[in-house]
Amino acid sequence: MNRLIKAALLGCAAPSVVLWPSVARACASCGCTLTADWLSQGLAAQPGTTVSLRYDYIPQTRLQSGTDQIDINSVPLPTDREIERYTYNHVVTATLDHQFASDWGIDVQLPYFVRPHSTFAEDTTEPSHSNTEGFGDVRVTARWQGLSKPGSVTGIEGGLVLPTGRFRKTFDAGPEAGGEVDRGLQPGTGTVQASAALYRLGAISPEVGYFVQIGGQTALDSRAGYKPGSFVQVAGALNYAHWRGFTPQLQVSFRATGRDSGPNSDRPNSGGEQINLSPGFSARLGGRLTATAFVELPLYNKVNGYQLTPKVKASVGLIARL
Repeated sequence: MNRLIKAALLGCAAPSVVLWPSVARACASCGCTLTADWLSQGLAAQPGTTVSLRYDYIPQTRLQSGTDQIDINSVPLPTDREIERYTYNHVVTATLDHQFASDWGIDVQLPYFVRPHSTFAEDTTEPSHSNTEGFGDVRVTARWQGLSKPGSVTGIEGGLVLPTGRFRKTFDAGPEAGGEVDRGLQPGTGTVQASAALYRLGAISPEVGYFVQIGGQTALDSRAGYKPGSFVQVAGALNYAHWRGFTPQLQVSFRATGRDSGPNSDRPNSGGEQINLSPGFSARLGGRLTATAFVELPLYNKVNGYQLTPKVKASVGLIARL
């Protein structure tokens, strides 16, 4: 692989979370999405192992219906529907990735969630509170880059999200104390999900690299009356590799998410469409260590029913090549 493509690869450490974000479950039922951390997914041209640690912050504080913002204080209580107040998502994701000497690679991700949440349940006038903590579902992804040609890297990804996270967390205080938190806000889904994607990475010029990816994810089963909605996503990014060791990047992504299903799902208030813009950078700290920092800004957000959405999302990470 020539130096041009290596630079493009190392410059494509994109924001927060790949198309397959562990953070997706942080608010998948609330119309939220995050973009890809391509370098931590191991999209590297050279054989070897990388480990990464990423922190994502998603403050969901804006109540929305369709494309309109709703003033929570203007909603009379009690109501016949749940009115969420806030959800603050703190997610730390550990990733182990290995690219074999052939065209094959494998990536394993394990997220840990801390999620304070407050809501007015239907027919109540006092808020209920929870502070959900725990490991989420493990994601295992394999990739094949045998379609690559000189000057670009083309690959196919496929994987499973395994039901390792707990999904029986309860409210701590308020009228709903002791009752289970909504399934879309649990650390785990309890279901097996399959993902697939096609990606291409290359360079427009010696200083400008690009990355495009299209894919989706769907649940293969349901658990305890719940099945998360499927989604499809398209993402594209540019990076500028003129400055040694510092690479600014810009990504745009679109995601369409279906409604959750099952008797224990909040089907009317799940799913939607989002377009996000994500500026950020990656920086080499010396040796084999790289840092990333990004913000994600919503350009368009349409949700089903009533959902909390973030005004901004932030991500920082460290990636080490062993």
